[in-house]
Amino acid sequence: MHPYQRGVTLPVTMLLLLAALTIGASAAQMAMLGEKAARAERDRLIAFQSAEDALMDAERDINAGLSQPLESAPDARGAPAWQSVDLAGNGGTEYGALTGASMETGQGALPFRRPRYLVERIAFTPAGAPPAHYYRVTVIGFGTRPGAEAVLQASYAPPAPVHRHSWREIMDWQALHDAASREDGQ
Repeated sequence: MHPYQRGVTLPVTMLLLLAALTIGASAAQMAMLGEKAARAERDRLIAFQSAEDALMDAERDINAGLSQPLESAPDARGAPAWQSVDLAGNGGTEYGALTGASMETGQGALPFRRPRYLVERIAFTPAGAPPAHYYRVTVIGFGTRPGAEAVLQASYAPPAPVHRHSWREIMDWQALHDAASREDGQ
């Protein structure tokens, strides 16, 4: 054995073990991030389904004439009611409060709180037609953990029974609400 070859095996083995440990730790971290992303997506889907349930509850409410919708007219100076009302707090109507509907999931998870909705009656005058109105419904659904929210908005056109005419998801509702709250406070 040559004198320069002694002791090289131990450092090489240590470097290989360190590389294997680094790769293992990296793989574990990637798996944890994937699980966290999957959990967040599941929460978002639960919030979205909760908001969809609230849209259906609001539709039942409108068709049964259970509540008095807000009379909402376009106002160039202020924010619309759907931005001003704190749906994430206690504003609007809680799911099932007027219709008696209950949330059931079968095998799924329930949101951490019931969704809420706001019904606005919007007057408009179509060209060459008598004045009319439609309903704008804004809902917020919650996931299984605080912070997971989905806000949807739909329009319903009479005559009764009303049916959903259009809908959209409002991704920046919290920022719009905060801006409207600042305007109201001035």
